[in-house]
Amino acid sequence: MMIDKREFRNTLGRFATGITIVTTVEEDKVHGMTANAFLSVSLDPPLVLVSIDHKAKMHQLLPKTHMYGISILREDQEAVSQHFAGRPQENAPQFFWKENFPFIKNSIAQLACEIVDEHPAGDHTLYIGQVKWLSYEEEGNPLLFYAGKYRKLDLKGEAE
Repeated sequence: MMIDKREFRNTLGRFATGITIVTTVEEDKVHGMTANAFLSVSLDPPLVLVSIDHKAKMHQLLPKTHMYGISILREDQEAVSQHFAGRPQENAPQFFWKENFPFIKNSIAQLACEIVDEHPAGDHTLYIGQVKWLSYEEEGNPLLFYAGKYRKLDLKGEAE
């Protein structure tokens, strides 16, 4: 049975995810992209994974830089997500630096990762990173993505 790409995407879109910005630095220039294909892999050692499309510029950068930062976006940062998804916004997102990694200012959580493994998988590559530094905010809600739209968590814990 052949799986239709659009139907596959629509089906997987029923899995709610957070929105992250993946950043790296090459020749003193910060590069970033929006990604929701991000997950934890291991607690010991602390490993995370980000899946990057082979057509994305980040796919060419990560094998050179051997590192990435993950900024988990706050519910009011939809414009930041749009900016790094190829729809530039008037006000460019602001960064802060920690451990030589750039992160999105006011994001709800951040992880600095050194790439320890990569696995080609279809039209993407899975980049596994060992977490070298992390931080998170106690308060605030994440920006969510569900069924092709940005969503917010309501205070009762239900998606709007």
